[in-house]
Amino acid sequence: MKFAASCSIHQDKLMQPCTRWAPISLQKRTNAGYGLKIIGYWGDLAARASVMIFWIFALSILIAPRVACAATWQATVGSQSTDKGIQALAFLPNELWIHAGDSITWTFPSHEIHTVTFLQQDTDPQQLRPNRPGAPGGGCPGTTASPSSFDGSTCVTSGDDLFVDGATYTVTFPTAGNFKLVCLVHNNMTGVVHVLASKEKLPHKQAFYDDQAHKRQTELLSDGAGLEDQATATEQEREGEHQQGSEKSQGSKDAVTVGIGEIVATGGGSDTVSVMRFLQGSIYVRVGDTVAWTNLDPVTPHTVTFGFPIEPAPPQPPAPAGVVTLDSDGARHADVNSPTEDVHSGFLVAALQDRGPPPPPAASPPPPAFAPLPQSPLTVTRFRVTFTKPGIFNYRCILHDDLGMTGQVIVRR
Repeated sequence: MKFAASCSIHQDKLMQPCTRWAPISLQKRTNAGYGLKIIGYWGDLAARASVMIFWIFALSILIAPRVACAATWQATVGSQSTDKGIQALAFLPNELWIHAGDSITWTFPSHEIHTVTFLQQDTDPQQLRPNRPGAPGGGCPGTTASPSSFDGSTCVTSGDDLFVDGATYTVTFPTAGNFKLVCLVHNNMTGVVHVLASKEKLPHKQAFYDDQAHKRQTELLSDGAGLEDQATATEQEREGEHQQGSEKSQGSKDAVTVGIGEIVATGGGSDTVSVMRFLQGSIYVRVGDTVAWTNLDPVTPHTVTFGFPIEPAPPQPPAPAGVVTLDSDGARHADVNSPTEDVHSGFLVAALQDRGPPPPPAASPPPPAFAPLPQSPLTVTRFRVTFTKPGIFNYRCILHDDLGMTGQVIVRR
């Protein structure tokens, strides 16, 4: 038995008073039409309730704390010209901002070898920079698999020989911090990864980094083309004063540039562009002439190597001993008597840049003065060869001959 007002529901909605309540049976309610009216009323109320529940649920999703999804960012290691002769030795870009838990995948598109290396950081003293992986004691030591995780407490590094021509390497960063990125093959190839807490807003999206990488790549390769022209002009001015007219336009007959490059600093680190070519690659001389090879690159080493079908064993000093000597100005010198003779210059490389004392940290009172660092010693950047017999003498840089760094000296009587 249910109770219902003696007035209709329509009357209730019009605020008309219900004067009497009486029990009404289900049959009477049905006959009187109340069943239909009541069912309709509660059905309408149910629809309204379902809409309200939907909006409450939607609002709860909007205001509830969101679980951040880890992202994988993309970057590039190095770039090269079509003929591989100009190499951009750079992380592209060399500065990124990501969230803790995110990963970065670096792609190695060029044929020149590189590493993606994060040394142990925030230690005192800082971890010493090791040799490249594959060299004695190189790497961390050795390499770490991809994907690796880095939080600053241990060393992480890719390999080198296998990471070329499209290979990839991924590192995940689980904790916030600012981490320096280096290549163990190229000294002036550095960068930084800023890992922010997940609640902090990132300054850039992937499209920004893609654009920055493309622009930087274009700039570096363009600079390399300009350096190639500069190297030829330098040799013409330094060694070709005795030439005239069209002969001078062909460059010096007894001077060859062994690569040229430049280092460019950015807010995140440093980039290098290197021309991996002998300029001039083919020259004509007479018996008894001496040709001088000079490395104009500020950081990249090269060799001038005749013969040696099996390359000299590391550390690849000048060879043979006693054949390669030192001139009074510090240049190496050798006599080559046959196109089949083995003669190796050893590494021709610029001295490391001198470094003054590091800047003192911000502190009060000022800390005591830092001890100055010793200056870098001179290195050998020039190799001279005197040709005593006629013939065609082929040579190469054993570090970069796979990039096309080869040359030829044609000796006439």
